[in-house]
Parts: sequence; structure tokens; C-alpha cells
Amino acid sequence: MPLPTDSLIEYPSDFPIKIMGIMQDAFAQTMVEVVQRHDPDFHAGKMTMRPSSKGNYLALTVTVRATSRAQLDNLYRELSSHTMVKVVL
Repeated sequence: MPLPTDSLIEYPSDFPIKIMGIMQDAFAQTMVEVVQRHDPDFHAGKMTMRPSSKGNYLALTVTVRATSRAQLDNLYRELSSHTMVKVVL
């Protein structure tokens, strides 16, 4: 029987993360910089952007190269605590 600390993710793998924040000029670039601290090979070409229907929010989907649970946990923590970010999924 697997232990609760076992991961359902096989490492390394490409892992999509959705980041939502208020629409502002620097949001996408700032999120690229945050993600690159945890995945140095990440670039904006691995990101899709989708504005909300009223254009108030921007949803980014970034696909990172996940190498460990700790890497993903640290990335989620940094994204979730960022002042520009409303939701991380």
C-alpha cells in the first residue's frame, strides 16, 4: 500500500499550472520570471494566455518541467503568495 507521501506524478514530467490575476501590463512577464526561478528552462512559449470575458482578469497556463514534489510545492507557494496572483490551480 502506498504511503501518503507518495506522489501520483512521475518525475520528470511536463506539468501545467493555471495562474489567474488581475489584468495588468506586467502580470505575464512577472509570472514568467517567478516560474523561471523554479524551472530555469521555462520560457514564454510554454505559456498560454486567456483574458476573462470582461477583460478584468488574465488566466495563464504555464507548463513547467516538474522534477520533484519539492520543486512544485515551492513554485505553488511562491505563486500563491505573490501580490499579483488571485488563484493558482
